[in-house]
Amino acid sequence: MQTPDWIAVDWGTSNMRAWAMSASGSVLAAARSDQGMGDLTPDQFEPALRAATNGWVIDDIPIIACGMVGARQGWLEAQYAVVPCPVTPDDFTQPSSTLDVHIIAGLMQTNPADVMRGEETQIAGFLSMNKNWDGVICLPGTHTKWVHVSADEVVSFQTYMTGDLFAAIGGHTVLRHSVQSDNWDSDAFDVGVNDAISRPERIAARLFSLRAEGLVNNMQNGTARASLSGLLIGAELAGAKPYWLGQQIAVIGAGNLTSLYVRALALQSAPATQVKGDAITLAGLTAAYRRLKG
Repeated sequence: MQTPDWIAVDWGTSNMRAWAMSASGSVLAAARSDQGMGDLTPDQFEPALRAATNGWVIDDIPIIACGMVGARQGWLEAQYAVVPCPVTPDDFTQPSSTLDVHIIAGLMQTNPADVMRGEETQIAGFLSMNKNWDGVICLPGTHTKWVHVSADEVVSFQTYMTGDLFAAIGGHTVLRHSVQSDNWDSDAFDVGVNDAISRPERIAARLFSLRAEGLVNNMQNGTARASLSGLLIGAELAGAKPYWLGQQIAVIGAGNLTSLYVRALALQSAPATQVKGDAITLAGLTAAYRRLKG
């Protein structure tokens, strides 16, 4: 039976992770559940959390949660802090529960309209481990975020649906016949990135050419898959250039996808630091716990 001082929770759309924590920030135990926000109604969040942390004492223990648990479709819609704002806002939302749950506020931008939930905690965690860091943070994923940070404030940010586009094009268009493969061609990825950055207006034509190359010139599916990824990430870099050009860059997230962004940026002579997402998320949740305790 674990009796933590507090509990950290990262609750996304498809899964949930929890950590039993000591007051000093040490991990006592970890738990994971496939009951993400997308599968739950508001009255199911507390039972799901209790089931995942079975064997832990969680009643009357502060629980700090981030991510889609605070979305409109989540446990309770958490408030947003409006940028520009401190990276570590002190706003928490408490859902109706027998547990002592505190959901971290997301960030909102009014023009152009944009929102984030969960990434703000990774940003806070990164800055807690990299004091006085100014620059741009890229958070790759289904919806990739580019975030300008200065003087411990989020100045602005922009979301790109590149991950969604890759899944939709690769799974629901004619290219589904061309990109189904576990193989990879790094050179084809590089060519795709450079093509999209140099001629972003031609990306729709370049996408169909991947299908034609398979039919006419026997392009292998692994090459087409890497080309599709390069074209889409390159188009994103073209759009996000005002963020990363000439800036100090950190890329935070899971290994493979993060590595592709670092590689794509290096092709543009824009070196970036690669950072593992799990440790950074936990550091951000720990920073939030310390703010809650004052």
